[in-house]
Amino acid sequence: MIRKIIQIDEEKCNGCGLCSQACHEGAIGIIEGKARLLRDDYCDGLGDCLPACPQNAISFVEREAKAYDATAVLKSKQAKSDSALSQLRQWPVQIKLAPINAPYFHEARLLIAADCTAYAYAGFHQDFIKGRVTLIGCPKLDAVDYSEKLTKLFQCNDIKDVTIVRMEVPCCGGLEYAAITALENCGKSVSCQVITISTEGNIL
Repeated sequence: MIRKIIQIDEEKCNGCGLCSQACHEGAIGIIEGKARLLRDDYCDGLGDCLPACPQNAISFVEREAKAYDATAVLKSKQAKSDSALSQLRQWPVQIKLAPINAPYFHEARLLIAADCTAYAYAGFHQDFIKGRVTLIGCPKLDAVDYSEKLTKLFQCNDIKDVTIVRMEVPCCGGLEYAAITALENCGKSVSCQVITISTEGNIL
């Protein structure tokens, strides 16, 4: 069908993202530093994004486009809302504050994460916390070796597996070292994986 829909001039766009924030339908995203219309059927043609653009990079055109699909937009919003829910299962989460033995550790999949990882990696709750008991720490800030406490925790509980998430920076090596040392000293065989996050927020 021919209908009114937005058009984005990528040469004018500076990638500020204000149009994406102004679009209530989720039709605009920032890809490779430029605003782009993600789906024709998400654009309602009302143009809430136009006045938000400081570069005047958005205009209306009439062209062949799929009809606006309010149901698809609603489903997309619901999916985003669901993915934004906290996946945290227990409290406290700081290694130095967590108890050695607690019911939630029984047959738990354990996540041991550096403090900064949740800020660097956007999908941290969905990709790492979901389905796991979470412990966080920073040996540099806490000025402590967590290995003794983690060893006792592993000895007192039947942990299914351990995922260690750290940043690529050297100071995170202390967290990985403490967790690996604790696993070696606990007298149990527990599978473990180490995932490293870059300072740009990507999995290395």
